[in-house]
Amino acid sequence: MFRSLVVYGIVLAICPRVRAEPSQTANPDAAAIRQAIASYVDAFNRADAAAMAAHWAEDGEWINPDGVRFRGRQALKKELEAYFRETTGQHLEVEDPSIRFLAPSVAIEEGTAVVTGPDLPEDVSHYVAVHIKENGKWKLGSVRETIDRTQPAGYRHLKSLAWLVGSWVEQDAESAIHLTCYWTKNRNFLTRSFKVQSPDSEPLEGTQVIGWDPADKVVRSWLFDSAGGFAEGTWKQKGNRKRWVIRSLQTLTHGEKASSINIITRLDNDSFTWQSTGREIDGRLLPDRGPITVVRQNE
Repeated sequence: MFRSLVVYGIVLAICPRVRAEPSQTANPDAAAIRQAIASYVDAFNRADAAAMAAHWAEDGEWINPDGVRFRGRQALKKELEAYFRETTGQHLEVEDPSIRFLAPSVAIEEGTAVVTGPDLPEDVSHYVAVHIKENGKWKLGSVRETIDRTQPAGYRHLKSLAWLVGSWVEQDAESAIHLTCYWTKNRNFLTRSFKVQSPDSEPLEGTQVIGWDPADKVVRSWLFDSAGGFAEGTWKQKGNRKRWVIRSLQTLTHGEKASSINIITRLDNDSFTWQSTGREIDGRLLPDRGPITVVRQNE
């Protein structure tokens, strides 16, 4: 998000729910840090990237769970802006934060942060943040995030596809497509069932399973349809991170070999487009399809 969502670590790492400790209630610097924390939380929940970036030191840095380093206020602001372009309705809280002082101008904050949002499971992260006092104000000097390892490994790599969960429909003059997506137990896989109806052929039904391949370190899918065909695909995020490119190899009912490049582009929480290019059957080129718009079906 980013790992799959690359800025998740930034927004998870420094947004505690304020709960003062008795030993710090009389400490004006502790109170100032907690006030800054509350301001950061408010900025996140308003999706205000500029206000969030202002809480960082000019040369502040964030290290994500994969060890990737982002340095500088402007770089962090850019990542936050990208995050808010791609997500809506996210809400952030931090549980059991603590603050301790290493020096009069250096403090360490530790806690557990939780992000929730529409149609998304909660995302949990542990963090350590270093606050530095500059010109009388506390700024974030560095943040290191570690993912909650109690989350299934597959889920950590699939959570940027969690918005697919639910029922979807597309209908035009030629066909009607119905999709349903849900998590499997432990959220290691997403399963999508589909049904395609058209006036000149039998309805086609099938199942697709999407999961993380830990050997090749790629999101992979397996599809099986009611006509006896099956396919395997590899998924990669591209461009503005709302777009997934799926390279598919398929075996058809009578043994023909087919391939295609399918592109899913998320428009918002309730719609996405699908298109298919580079389509071939046994080396014979076929015309592209789409893009078509698929919308969430209200239950």
